[in-house]
Amino acid sequence: MAMEKTFDAAAAEARLIEAWEQAGAFRAGANAKPGRDSYSIMIPPPNVTGVLHMGHAFNNTLQDILIRWKRMQGFDTLWQPGTDHAGIATQMVVERELAKEGKKRTDFSRDEFLSRIWAWKEQSGGTIINQLKRLGASCDFDRTAFTMAGAAGDTRTGHENSPNFHDAVIKVFVEMYNKGLIYRGKRLVNWDPHFETAISDLEVENVEVAGHMWHFKYPLAGGATYDYVEKDEDGNVTLRETRDYISIATTRPETMLGDGAVAVHPSDARYAPIVGQLCEIPVGPKEHRRLIPIITDDYPDPSFGSGAVKITGAHDFNDYQVAKRGGIPMYRLMDTRGQMRADGAPYADEAAKAQAHAKGAAFTEAEADAINLVPDHLRGLDRFEARAKVVKEITAEGLAVMTTETRTDEDGNAQEITVPLVENKPIMQPFGDRSKVVIEPMLTDQWFVDAEKIVGPALDAVRDGTVKILPESGEKTYYHWLENIEPWCISRQLWWGHQIPVWFDEEGHQYCAPTEAEAQAKAGEGVTLTRDPDVLDTWFSSGLWPIGTLGWPEETEEYKRYFPTSTLVTGQDILFFWVARMMMMQLAVVDQVPFDTVYLHGLVRDAKGKKMSKSTGNVIDPLEIIDEYGADALRFTNAAMASLGGVLKLDMQRIAGYRNFGTKLWNAARFAEMNGATGSDGRVPTPEATVNRWIIGETAKVRQVVDEALETFRFNDAAQALYGFVWGKVCDWYVEFSKPLLLDGDDATKAETQATMAWVIDQCLILLHPIMPFITEELWGTLGRRDTMLAHADWPTYGAELVDPAADREMNWVISLIEAVRSARAQMHVPAGAKIPMVVTTLDAAGQTAWDSNETMIKRLTRVESLDKVASFPKGSITVAVEGGSFGLPLADIIDIDAEKARLEKTLGKLAKELGGLRGRLNNPKFVASAPDEVVEEARDNLALREEEETKLKEALARLSEVD
Repeated sequence: MAMEKTFDAAAAEARLIEAWEQAGAFRAGANAKPGRDSYSIMIPPPNVTGVLHMGHAFNNTLQDILIRWKRMQGFDTLWQPGTDHAGIATQMVVERELAKEGKKRTDFSRDEFLSRIWAWKEQSGGTIINQLKRLGASCDFDRTAFTMAGAAGDTRTGHENSPNFHDAVIKVFVEMYNKGLIYRGKRLVNWDPHFETAISDLEVENVEVAGHMWHFKYPLAGGATYDYVEKDEDGNVTLRETRDYISIATTRPETMLGDGAVAVHPSDARYAPIVGQLCEIPVGPKEHRRLIPIITDDYPDPSFGSGAVKITGAHDFNDYQVAKRGGIPMYRLMDTRGQMRADGAPYADEAAKAQAHAKGAAFTEAEADAINLVPDHLRGLDRFEARAKVVKEITAEGLAVMTTETRTDEDGNAQEITVPLVENKPIMQPFGDRSKVVIEPMLTDQWFVDAEKIVGPALDAVRDGTVKILPESGEKTYYHWLENIEPWCISRQLWWGHQIPVWFDEEGHQYCAPTEAEAQAKAGEGVTLTRDPDVLDTWFSSGLWPIGTLGWPEETEEYKRYFPTSTLVTGQDILFFWVARMMMMQLAVVDQVPFDTVYLHGLVRDAKGKKMSKSTGNVIDPLEIIDEYGADALRFTNAAMASLGGVLKLDMQRIAGYRNFGTKLWNAARFAEMNGATGSDGRVPTPEATVNRWIIGETAKVRQVVDEALETFRFNDAAQALYGFVWGKVCDWYVEFSKPLLLDGDDATKAETQATMAWVIDQCLILLHPIMPFITEELWGTLGRRDTMLAHADWPTYGAELVDPAADREMNWVISLIEAVRSARAQMHVPAGAKIPMVVTTLDAAGQTAWDSNETMIKRLTRVESLDKVASFPKGSITVAVEGGSFGLPLADIIDIDAEKARLEKTLGKLAKELGGLRGRLNNPKFVASAPDEVVEEARDNLALREEEETKLKEALARLSEVD
C-alpha cells in the first residue's frame, strides 16, 4: 500500500503514544543491552495543579532527546516522571472550588478538607502527565511518583509502582532533627497575608509600582541640638544649620511604630555629633513616645536620601540584619492577615515595657515579640489604612520634613508654598505570585534547616568536579549562594502538605517522632500532646526527589540500579531552590551526590526576547502549537534554540519551518518508496557509484557530529547538523543525484542505489528520532517490516571508516560548482528559466574528472547549456571560482547590466540609511542603558541582518563591475 501524500500528525501521534505504551517501550531498562551502564534522569516534577507551558515543553524535550538517545544506545535507562503536591497552589485550587459552593476551608475539619484535596487530585491531578505524553515524553509513566504519596488520606489507585514518598520525607525530618540539623526559631520570612503562611523567595514577584517616599523628623531627646553641616565633593560647606532632629525617609510609615533604632554610616560626619544619643519616634500618643538610639552601621548609604535609616528589624530584611548585629529589639506590628495587631496590653503599658528596654532593662526575644507597640486607635486596621493615618498624624504635628513648591493659583499667579516632602517614585514591591497581595516581611516562629552545617559537601562536590554544572556561569552562582547560605525556612502554615512530625506538651517541650504513638512514648503516659499544625515546604520534599522516587529508604532494585542519577535538566531560576537543596539533602541523608551533571537553561521568551506573560498577551500555548504544527516541529524548534547559555527565543516562523522540514523528510521517504528504495536490513551498503559512496560518507560524518554535540549538551548543534544533512545532503542533493541512477542506470546500479537510499533514509530516521520521534517512528513502520520499534532501534556507531575520500572530494566539488552558479544567477537576476552558456579558463585533473562524470547533472541543475574552454573570459562575464578551476558566465547579452547596477545602488542607499539609524541607537549609551533588554537585543539582531544583506548586495555589485 502506497504511502499517504502527507503526514497526518494528529492521527499518528495519538496512535503512536498508545502503541509505545502498550509495548512498554519506555519502562525502566527497556532495550538495555547486557553489560551497559545505567542512565537515569529525574523529571523536575511539575505542580500537580499545572498544565503544560512552554517552559515545560522546552525542558522536557531536552530530557527526552537525551533519554531516547541513550535508550537507543542500549543503556539501562530510566526517565522518572511525577508531580509535586504544590502546597499553596493546590490548596488554592480546592478552596476556589469550595467557594463555588459558598464554603470556606475553615468550614471543614483538617481531615475533611484534605479528603477534598485528595478527591480533586484523583480527578484532575493527572492533566500535565497526559500533556507530557502529547509532547512525546518517553518517561516510564508506570512509575509516576507524587510527593505526597503514602500520606494520610491517599486514596489513589493504580499506582503500585509509586513509592511511599511521605514516609521517606518524615524519616528524613526526624533524622535531621535528631542530629540537630533542624530546629524551631524566630526569624524574618516572606509572609503572605492572604494565605497566612510563610513563602519562599521563588514565590515572590517583585513588581515596579508607583510609590511614595515620605521624609520625617525624629526629634532628639530632651530638646538636644547639633550643628548639621553638608559639604560638596571638594569639601566646601554648602549648608550649615542647627537641628534638633534627625530626618529619615521611608516608603512604609506604618512600620515606624516598631522602630528599634536610627542608623547612620560610621563615615557620615554630618551625624557624628549625635551618634549614641536618643531620638523620639514621631508617632503615637505624645505622652508615651518611645526613645530609640542613633547607632552606626555599614548598611546606610550616606549618599542616598538623608543618609539616616530607621531600623525596624521585624518588618524589613536589611533592617533585620542590622538589628541582629546591633542587638536591637524587634517589635512585630502586624498579625497574620496583614492587619495592625490588636492583641496584648494597652499601648501605654506596652510602650513602657519597650522604653524600659531602651534604658537598659533586659528581656528575651519572645518577650519582645509579645509586646504590641501599635497605638490603641490604630489596632486592627489594615496596614495600608494605618499608613495613611500615621502620615496624617505626623504631618499634623509638624514633624514632616517640609519643602517649597511653586504653584499657580486660579488667577494664573505663581506663588511658593511650603508642603511636606513626599517623593513620588517607582518602587519595587513584593507580591505573592499566587495571592497577588503585597508580601510582608514578618518575624515569626518557623522550622529551619541549619543549612550551614550541611552545605560543605555540596560545595565540595562541584569544586572537585564530581558534579558538573553547565553552563559554567551556573557554578559561580551556585558558589555565591551556598557560600553565603542562610538558615532554610521549611515550614508553611497550610493544611495540604507533609505535617511537621513534632508534638508539644503543655509546657512547650518538643517530641519529634514519625508517629504520634512514638512521640507519646517519648513524652510518657498522661502527658497531653498537640501536633504542630504546620506543614513542610514543598522544596523540602522535592529536595528528596532523586531517592524518594526510587523507593528509599528501602533498598529497592531501582534504587540500586539508578542512583545516583545521571543528568538533571532544569531552569537556572531554581538552581538554589531545588538543585542546591537536592545536593545538600542527598549528601546529608545517603552521603552521595544525586546526579553527575546539571544542565541549566533560561526562560523561554517570545520571538523578540520578551518574557511571556498574560498581562502582555504574548503567552504561547504549546498544546496549540502541537495541534497546528505537530509535536515534532515544536520539539525540533526547542532543540534548535537550545544553545548552551543562550537566550531562548520562540519564533512561530521557525516552528512552521521545521514542520516543513518534516514534510521534506516525508517526501523523500515517498520518493524512496516509489522507487523501491525501502526495507534496509541495517547493514551498511558497499556501492560502486560515486554518489552512493559519497552519501554514505556524509551519513557517517553527521552521526559523529550529532553524538559529539549531544555528549556536550549542544542540542542546537545536533539539530543544525541534522537539518543540514537531511534537507540539504539527502532530500536535495542525493535525491536529485540518484534520479538518473534509478531511472536510467543498469540493473546493478539501480539495485545498489535502492539499497543505499533505503539505508540512508533509515539512518535519517534513527538519527532524527530523539528529536522528532513521531514522524520518524511512523516512517520506520511504513517503509519496511521491522523486528523492533524505532524507539528501540540500535544507535549507529560507524564513523570515519565509511568516508570515501575520492567520492567525498568529487561530489562536494560538484555541489560547490552548482551552488556557485546558482548563486551568481540569483545575484545577477538572470531569469530562472533561461539557459546560459558557461566558459572555463583553468580546470585541474580532479575537476575535469568530476565534470566529465557529472556533466549532465551539473548542466541540468544549473540550467547551463554549454561549456567552452577559453584563454580568457569574454567581456561581460562574471567569474565563478571553485577548487581547481575558474569558470565564467557571459551575461552581457542576457541581463541589462546598467539597470541592474542602478537597482543595486539604489537598494544599498536605502540600506545605508537604515544601518546609520541602527548604529546610532546602539552607539548611544543612554539607549543601551535605559531601553529594555529585549529592545536592545532586537536592534542588534536587526543590525546584523542588515549588515549581512549589505555584504551580499556589495558582492553582487562587485560582480557586475567585473562585467564592465
